[in-house]
Amino acid sequence: MVEKLEITIDVIVHATEDISKIFQSFNDVLEIEENDFTLTETTGYFENIIIILNTKIIKKQAKIFMKKFLKLLSNNQINQLIEEIEERTIDSKFHFRLDKQELVKGKIELSEKDTVRIKIHTPIYNKKDTIKIFSEIFQSQLD
Repeated sequence: MVEKLEITIDVIVHATEDISKIFQSFNDVLEIEENDFTLTETTGYFENIIIILNTKIIKKQAKIFMKKFLKLLSNNQINQLIEEIEERTIDSKFHFRLDKQELVKGKIELSEKDTVRIKIHTPIYNKKDTIKIFSEIFQSQLD
């Protein structure tokens, strides 16, 4: 697997959502604890409270996270991510989203609505190596 790896996770929690369930699902499914997140409170368009959760996982923890995360994805989901590497990569960061409601149910589903945003960063010094490097990251679990 790639040597340098950094994972960033961002989640928007609306006032109507139970933040404890979200923390619990991160702990249960991805083994990320509540105290790993930073919380930022802001106000939404309709003056409702919104909490933004953010965490950055680096070095050994990032590799452990990727191994666990990829085991939770189906081969079809991994193949989908591999096929979309070019469209999902900006400045050595691979972007994708998970369905927040499915995560609360204990499942990992790629989604574009009500999401958990995840960025995987690894240094890529030559743009033409992007597909090769991210393919290696994702295919490490297909063997």
